[in-house]
Parts: sequence; C-alpha cells; structure tokens
Amino acid sequence: MSEEQLKAFLKKVKSDTELQEKLKAAASPDAAIEIAKEAGFSITAEDIQSMQSTIELSDEELEGAAG
Repeated sequence: MSEEQLKAFLKKVKSDTELQEKLKAAASPDAAIEIAKEAGFSITAEDIQSMQSTIELSDEELEGAAG
C-alpha cells in the first residue's frame, strides 16, 4: 500500500463517525484492515503499525510540551 492510501483513509476516518466507531470496536489490526478494505482502501498491518507509531510519538511530544 502507498502512503497516499493511508492518508486518504485517515482523512476519511476523520470525517466519518460511523467509520470511527467501527475502528474503535476493532479488536485487532487485522480487524482494522478489514474495515479499511470495506471502505475501499488497501492498507496493510505495517501501515497500521506505522500509524500507531506516529500517534504514540505525537502523544509523547504533547506530554513533553505540557511538562
């Protein structure tokens, strides 16, 4: 999968509350991949892992900034 697909999927998730709820209920990265496929996106487990790493880094940066 390309980075463009992941970005497009994340953009869709931000604007689609139904999709957000499905992802919150996803029990595993595989479930999240299936949800993405149903929405018309082709992502991989590595993409999910990369996305999670980015989010974790952002959280750490925010905590550091907050002191």
